[in-house]
Amino acid sequence: MLSARSLFQEIVDHDDSFQLFCSIAASGESQGGWENARIAALVPDGMRELAPKITRHGADEDKHGRIFQALLRKRGLPPVPVPPETDYTMLLERRGIGLAHEKLRRDERLTERDIVVYLAHSRVTEQRAADQMDMLLRRFGDHPEVGKAIRMISHDEDNHLAYCHEELLRLVRQGHGRTIQRVLRDSALAEIRIYRDVSLAVMDHMGRLLHWPAPKRAALAAGIHAVYAYERFAGWHRMISLRLPERRNALGGAPVTSPEYA
Repeated sequence: MLSARSLFQEIVDHDDSFQLFCSIAASGESQGGWENARIAALVPDGMRELAPKITRHGADEDKHGRIFQALLRKRGLPPVPVPPETDYTMLLERRGIGLAHEKLRRDERLTERDIVVYLAHSRVTEQRAADQMDMLLRRFGDHPEVGKAIRMISHDEDNHLAYCHEELLRLVRQGHGRTIQRVLRDSALAEIRIYRDVSLAVMDHMGRLLHWPAPKRAALAAGIHAVYAYERFAGWHRMISLRLPERRNALGGAPVTSPEYA
């Protein structure tokens, strides 16, 4: 029987699939760390109070990249190149979602609208990350090899999502509501398509590494398309709603590290 638990267990148990999974995850997290660091450095003068939180966001993502690299080292596995069709962050940028890397490489202050775009884009992608980590936490939070990493990353992703909600609501009160809703909608509709395409690509690579039979591959592809159909019809709405989070000032402190993953 196919289930998220059985699939992830297969991936974790096989060195080649585990190597690809951790490499993809490490690359995405490290890229997110770089993006946030650049945004923090370029925050406009009128929004400098956000810089420490953006820096914390980036530091957390850098930490997540190191966690996945540490999981590889424990197995004696080097990272492998990330197939372009599985590079979620790069594909989002190509669709014009978030702030372009070309802009972030310049030493020019960002605008207030740029920060609104960054936070709205982050609210969508952090929802995806928090949901994925919540699923893994429920099924693998006590796993002897990856459980500690999952618990730490899941906690951070919940903080990141809370931060996006809180800051966007503050910006709504400052008059940015219409722009925020437009960017949230555009980001969510683009993200669900890219997530579908990346999921199909990742499962295709995993299927080859794990020698899955054709019926299993077809069933997984059908499941991914079904999730996309639901999200395209109605599910994307939950990715653009804003609510006051239970965790207030979630990124207000220093990054939490672990000696094992420092």
